[in-house]
Amino acid sequence: MTYIELNINRLNHLLRLYQLSKEELLHYLNRDRKKALSENEVFGPRVPFSILKKIDIIFKKGYSYYIDPQDLQVSTEESIFFRKDKFNAELSFGAKQIVTHFEEEKITFSALSKLSDFKTERTLPYFTIKNNPKKVSEEIRKALYPKFNRDPKIFLKSLISKFAENNIVVFEFIENWNKKEKANINGFYLSPNVIVLKRQKSYRREIFTLIHELGHYLLNLEEIDDEIGDNFTNYQGLDKIEKWCNDFAYHFLIGEFDKIIAGLENASAKNDYHHEIIKKISSSTNLSEFALFTRLRINNTISFSNYKTIKEDFENQSLENEERLRKKRELDKEEGRKSNVRAAKPILSPLYVDTIQSAFIEGIIGEIEFCKRLNVKPENIWKYFK
Repeated sequence: MTYIELNINRLNHLLRLYQLSKEELLHYLNRDRKKALSENEVFGPRVPFSILKKIDIIFKKGYSYYIDPQDLQVSTEESIFFRKDKFNAELSFGAKQIVTHFEEEKITFSALSKLSDFKTERTLPYFTIKNNPKKVSEEIRKALYPKFNRDPKIFLKSLISKFAENNIVVFEFIENWNKKEKANINGFYLSPNVIVLKRQKSYRREIFTLIHELGHYLLNLEEIDDEIGDNFTNYQGLDKIEKWCNDFAYHFLIGEFDKIIAGLENASAKNDYHHEIIKKISSSTNLSEFALFTRLRINNTISFSNYKTIKEDFENQSLENEERLRKKRELDKEEGRKSNVRAAKPILSPLYVDTIQSAFIEGIIGEIEFCKRLNVKPENIWKYFK
């Protein structure tokens, strides 16, 4: 059996970073094992290479990280987990993995930007929660609101491009259905200029998440969020910062249509709860219909019982759609039909793409690194240099 000389201080550093105890790490390592690993086997100065491999499956640092004799110091620049103690979500281990990954991406992006002489200085002003979120949205819309498109995916891409023009880089991640460690977050903001989004079933929800995190950027207050924006029950329990970001997102996206929402009479069975109006405004703003009904509840123009009924209707409709898709996939599999659906790829920020291109052209990174970062095959590199 091959043994490795482990720098235990580096492993302890990772435990502090992920806010894990030794017992919790052992729990993750011992899942699906018949014979449980002991603390001495994992935290001794020499560990079997097989155990090191299991540790790295969790932390994804590369084997050389654990044997490097140089000790690491806690640095606030390394991670938001060293900058903040509490977040709006009780973070799962999968969420911590995602956040740590994009902290590393942020550091790499910043370094490549400087080496490539890319300017990424902030172009937008700072605000505080004392500023009226509606008035702030009116100001920021002038700089960041793109040409509207009813297709929410196209509109999301346009927003990300607008953000790039103002030196805000947006990363999107896609979580596979069979991933063991699920990330219980929808988005987060990392200072000074990084927003991270989780691909959601609804692009409209993802759009709202993006603008909510833009609110954190404008306030320059880092945060990691789970459920955002379109549920009144959650809205009631939010702190002032989260409510500010939600209100900002709503007003940024709805624009002048808020006059119609604000002028509606109480929603009831008599006026069919304004379903037709809500549907039209949703298609004209890419705010979800449920988010608009939540705003009616915030404005107190729909009763809680009626709002709850509408919420249940939307949830049931969503479950029915999922069940229909599931049955279709099963039928296709039974009848031997191959799916034409390609593996989903995250939306890339033009600011990130331009930075990686420049770093490649100037010889700062090689072809392998270029392909890895842009998820492109070597034979397709030419597409990025037309």
